[in-house]
Amino acid sequence: PEGYLCPPIPGRADYMHYAADLLASCNNQNIPTGKKVKVLDIGVGANCVYPIIGHQEYGWQFVGSDIDEIAIRAAKNIVEVNADLKKSVEIRLQPSKLEIFNNIIHKEEKFDLTICNPPFHASAEEANAGSQRKNRNLGNKNYANPVLNFGGVNSELCTKGGEVVFIGKMIEESKRFNNQCFWFTSLVSKSENLGGIYVMLERAEVAEVRTSEMSTGNKITRIVAWTFLNEKQQEDWVKGW
Repeated sequence: PEGYLCPPIPGRADYMHYAADLLASCNNQNIPTGKKVKVLDIGVGANCVYPIIGHQEYGWQFVGSDIDEIAIRAAKNIVEVNADLKKSVEIRLQPSKLEIFNNIIHKEEKFDLTICNPPFHASAEEANAGSQRKNRNLGNKNYANPVLNFGGVNSELCTKGGEVVFIGKMIEESKRFNNQCFWFTSLVSKSENLGGIYVMLERAEVAEVRTSEMSTGNKITRIVAWTFLNEKQQEDWVKGW
């Protein structure tokens, strides 16, 4: 739909390949493929891009959630008109803008992986300031009146407190589903937010944290992954693959 993010594919594909490597690291370096692997995409967006890539590359099953009803309708339409996706991707509306995993993960439902590209600006003003800074660094004389680096509605780009607050909420909610999800993951756009995220993960008493840096063109981002499962529980989990 007009105004919604049109995501660059290479960066999204990199996230999926990292996710595959993460699962492989717990499975004798063998990437688990097929419908036995189930992934939750938080903020699936109107383009449903992560489920499309993940299913095409690895045959995984997906649940995609979003708070935006227009994005939900668009994503559902993509799934409905693609026979292969129709059997493997489910789109769910998150009815509360204050919750992330709650209302989406069903009782007894299990996910091998959760992924998220969180809104990373605290406000539209911050988003514009970021574009001004980038344009100035690139020598653009019109940096004072920038066009955003990319399209997107507010729910895709901005959240109160920025990405660190959003990820903090995700960490807090993940404790409730500690035995229903193997790996929780999120992109982290701003490196200065990592310290605060690590503190929150320590407070949540997670069993393991991993961080990977991802570079696409001039953009560098990070992926933080955490699990509540100890080594024995991880070994038991992968037997299902």
